[in-house]
Amino acid sequence: DDPTVMEMIIVKDVKVGAEVFNTYGSLGNAALLHRYGFTEPDNPYDIVNIDLELVLQWSSSMFSGRHSRARLSLFRRLDYSGCVSQNSEYFEISYDGEPQVELLILLYIMLLPEEAYRQLDLTISTVGNLNKSISVILAKKCNIVMDEAPEMSKDLLLTKNVCDALLSLADIRESLYGSNAVDDDIGALRRCCHIRERKLYHSLMLRVSERRILEKLKIYAAAGARLFRTAKRASMRKKLKRT
Repeated sequence: DDPTVMEMIIVKDVKVGAEVFNTYGSLGNAALLHRYGFTEPDNPYDIVNIDLELVLQWSSSMFSGRHSRARLSLFRRLDYSGCVSQNSEYFEISYDGEPQVELLILLYIMLLPEEAYRQLDLTISTVGNLNKSISVILAKKCNIVMDEAPEMSKDLLLTKNVCDALLSLADIRESLYGSNAVDDDIGALRRCCHIRERKLYHSLMLRVSERRILEKLKIYAAAGARLFRTAKRASMRKKLKRT
């Protein structure tokens, strides 16, 4: 229990005097800073969180509160959810700017036309596997011939409206950093001394990494509509060949 002592439990026998290594694991900078007190430039395990509350904020700017609550309820009934930590629900954006598939599903449901929403609502009660329900809607909407065990494809979820929603969410999330441009933060990080200004340095490291990921999310969203159109055309050609 001595706070000045660090105890390491080895997983195999080690000779006396041999060097012992500690593996930090696949951790983003936020976790590394919290657990070990350092950050790594260009950490491939960095992520950005998009809180569910932020998604609902975006939705409330587009639709009524009743609409948002009903669509979120349907998302829950399909047995989907985001990540949960300390009573907060969020969706992860990877280092490459790729959003968690559950976020795409929620946005897709939020943006469904009323008729398609009612169809999906009805399908839930008739399809045994709830996770297949939204796949059925996608198949009918896009004229896609589904295999016997269809898997959720991110490409099919990346409609123009969903991509526009991702861009809006990225802008809202970006606004939390204030009026400074990301280049300003990068410049401040370069000028910061990681020894004399340790707290500021690590804070800027996290900030710059997150803002770069949001830039990648915007690129991902901008390219998403093209991927959707390509997937749709390919599926239609596949259907024609089968017929």
